[in-house]
Amino acid sequence: MTNYDDLDQTDLDPALAEVAEELRRLDPDGSSWAKVVRHTYDVIYAGQETGRYRWDQLMKTEKTHFGTLFEIFAQREFGFEGGDSTDYRIAGHEVDAKWSQSYGGWMLPPEVFGKLALVATGSDLEARWSLGLVRVSATARREGVNRDKKSQLNQYGRDRICWLWRDAPLRPNVLLQLPPTEVDTIFSYKAGTARTNQLFRSAEAMIVHRNIVATVSRQLDAQKRVRNNGGARQALAPEGYIILSGTYNSQVKIAKDLGLPIPLPDEYVSARVVQSEDSRGAFIDGKFWRRARPDEITSGPAPTMKSQ
Repeated sequence: MTNYDDLDQTDLDPALAEVAEELRRLDPDGSSWAKVVRHTYDVIYAGQETGRYRWDQLMKTEKTHFGTLFEIFAQREFGFEGGDSTDYRIAGHEVDAKWSQSYGGWMLPPEVFGKLALVATGSDLEARWSLGLVRVSATARREGVNRDKKSQLNQYGRDRICWLWRDAPLRPNVLLQLPPTEVDTIFSYKAGTARTNQLFRSAEAMIVHRNIVATVSRQLDAQKRVRNNGGARQALAPEGYIILSGTYNSQVKIAKDLGLPIPLPDEYVSARVVQSEDSRGAFIDGKFWRRARPDEITSGPAPTMKSQ
């Protein structure tokens, strides 16, 4: 498979090279595209309303709609102009956006024949995504078409994809990272508050996105289920758990000092802690604390967290 970084500009058609350079300029590290992919998965799951969090839980029509949402959210993120017969105009060139959950599954309509396609794929289960550019020439696509006159890339076309990001990391969906038995335990509770509490027990030391909290709690005020006043922080404190938010610099520092994954502003991470025997670990509420070992019994409540 062709890699953009390994190619000389003369080996690419000029339009493709210009579009690739513009996409790199707009998003040098791919973080904005990763955000688009993550947001599209979260919106299509509609977890707060449905409790869904996996691709195989979607209806066929919803899976088909994923590509449309991906196209819309990308336009909103980058402000691409609309094309005459394609989704976008980038660096002055017509570009059509195509998503497929499986590599090579992009359905290409007649209006993109001869033009550039921005092809993307990914896996929420594997927490990865890829995005590239390809010229949909006659030699790059299959001869056969379906009843909508759409075609797919042939092997030559797939080999000609100019990958801008390949198997890049996607912000994880913790419900897909936990063992299925743990997820079953979380959803076995009838009350949203109890499900949220179990989420932070089961996902100790793992990043938990706010959307996952909403999916588990199934309540409009989902984030209240995490707070001290009647939420998971208060409920789990007697068991030695603290729940850190990436919103607050002081809690981010605690996560670092405890050796935890660092949460972003819309993420949480929980940890079961005990008082440290020395001055190592995280300094919280006037004392040093460390993560409890898996077999270690906590002898007292967790420290009080300050939101600053």
